[in-house]
Amino acid sequence: MTVLSDKWIKKMVKTHEIIKPFVSKQTRKGKISFGLSSYGYDARVSNEFKIFTNVNSGVVDPKKFKKESFVTKIGKECIIPPNSFALARTIEYFKIPENVLVICLGKSTYARCGIIVNVTPLEPGWEGYVTLEFSNTTPLPAKIYANEGVAQFVFIKGNQTPEVTYSKRKGKYMKQKGVTLPKV
Repeated sequence: MTVLSDKWIKKMVKTHEIIKPFVSKQTRKGKISFGLSSYGYDARVSNEFKIFTNVNSGVVDPKKFKKESFVTKIGKECIIPPNSFALARTIEYFKIPENVLVICLGKSTYARCGIIVNVTPLEPGWEGYVTLEFSNTTPLPAKIYANEGVAQFVFIKGNQTPEVTYSKRKGKYMKQKGVTLPKV
């Protein structure tokens, strides 16, 4: 298995549009950085957030998930309540080649503030906007900035193409468009 470089990512963006829109270099200028890095791509979060709420005294059940457990907020920033959780999506649309697995790691700027960014691996053959999970582990409200970097995606080439890719098995999160809630 090999971690793939900026050269490989640029080539695949040109030939297979694996990231769209694509920023060809790290951008900062008063923002949390995003764009191409040495061995990955720092994606941005969109301006739509779903913030966990317990106003309905519900139980979180992944098999019977209730949309009422979240409130939707659209804006330049999102405040996550203390010890709470929010979902969002990337600005970038990803198309993962069939011989590549992508791992997501939260940016250190947010991690140093007690904000954890989690995403399950992007499997070979998957495509769509990535749903991002934010956990505010602090006893204080935490702010997420829309249109800025939130997580780095690292591309890893497998030793061979898997027998069954995400697209071949018709995975339930294939080609997701917006912030996607749990499905069974």
